[in-house]
Amino acid sequence: MNIRIENGLPIVSVEIKRGEKAVLLTDVLLDTGCATTIFDTDVLAQIGIELDIINGRTKRMYGVGGYSELCYEQIVNNVTIDGKELVSFLLQLGMTKEIYGFDGILGVDFMERTGVIIDFKNFIIKYG
Repeated sequence: MNIRIENGLPIVSVEIKRGEKAVLLTDVLLDTGCATTIFDTDVLAQIGIELDIINGRTKRMYGVGGYSELCYEQIVNNVTIDGKELVSFLLQLGMTKEIYGFDGILGVDFMERTGVIIDFKNFIIKYG
């Protein structure tokens, strides 16, 4: 995965697959300061990942400066992010595109689970 810098922030493109459906997200923030991964609700609905109001739960996400937004946290089964298959992954869904301009945010939970190695010398992500 290649990293590009936009407005001083590391941005990546990520393909997300579920079953036979896939969507390419071109504006995903790579955020080592964010504990959890969140994607835009409308974007993931294109591949059949929608709010699970029975098993999920609402959660408040906080950003720098103390601003907060409501999102929805739920387990997503059998999803592939950047070629890494995640059998059961706790994911947040929210309004990231409209409010922040990102398709999503890759958080530390994804990085830790997949062994991400961030190489800012060559502006790429590798997996360990």
